[in-house]
Amino acid sequence: MDAGPELIVLLLVAAAAAGWIDAVVGGGGLLMLPALLVAFPTSPVAPLLGTNKLTAVFGTASAAVTYARGVRLEPRLVWPTAGLALIGAGGGAALAGSISSDALRPVIMLVLAVVAVTVVARPALGAARHGELFTKNRVAAAVLLAGGGVAFYDGLIGPGTGTFLIIALTTVVGLDFVTASASAKVVNTTTNLGALAVFGYHGDILWSLGLGLAVCNIIGAQIGVHMALRRGSGFVRVVLVVVVGLLLVRLGWEQFG
Repeated sequence: MDAGPELIVLLLVAAAAAGWIDAVVGGGGLLMLPALLVAFPTSPVAPLLGTNKLTAVFGTASAAVTYARGVRLEPRLVWPTAGLALIGAGGGAALAGSISSDALRPVIMLVLAVVAVTVVARPALGAARHGELFTKNRVAAAVLLAGGGVAFYDGLIGPGTGTFLIIALTTVVGLDFVTASASAKVVNTTTNLGALAVFGYHGDILWSLGLGLAVCNIIGAQIGVHMALRRGSGFVRVVLVVVVGLLLVRLGWEQFG
């Protein structure tokens, strides 16, 4: 598959922007996947999904490493979630061709609408570090929700995964937005790896293109991490609301457009 120079530039810019969004609140697939679809309109979808995962895994991994240097992660939460997410995302990717996204889209839109209302209506959400919400039962629930349910969604469809992870971690165990974003990057790295392994096994990855886009994705991710660490949870909260709104618009257009 060939793309002209102008489309290659579009993809590189989209990869950098997607890395920035992913590092702050997740949802870089909002930009990267549509850009790939525009660049290769006649291509089968599976190789584009695999290439998107290859691009994203480098950005999320680099963001996770940088976040870990500036944020204290909770090992009781992050590592079990990441381990389960590897399996969950692989399972979702394995079923990606057998389940219609049209059936899931209204459910996802409803969840996103609830997320948007929750974030706007609860100013204290994600503003302070966990405290009394960080109990054994809540941690177990967060591991199952994020490492199982959200990771499965990432392998199955993908866009908005990081956003869902952040919301799960802030609402269930009370992490602040910056810590939740840092934790989500670790988990999202394993979901990308799990899905990538399945796509790679089936030969559904454009390796040269994906590795080239990964460089720009890493650059965008590093800029995003440093902005989030410097500006704090208030900044992440604003970007989160914007990204959720854009994701709702995109899904609504696909559903009703």
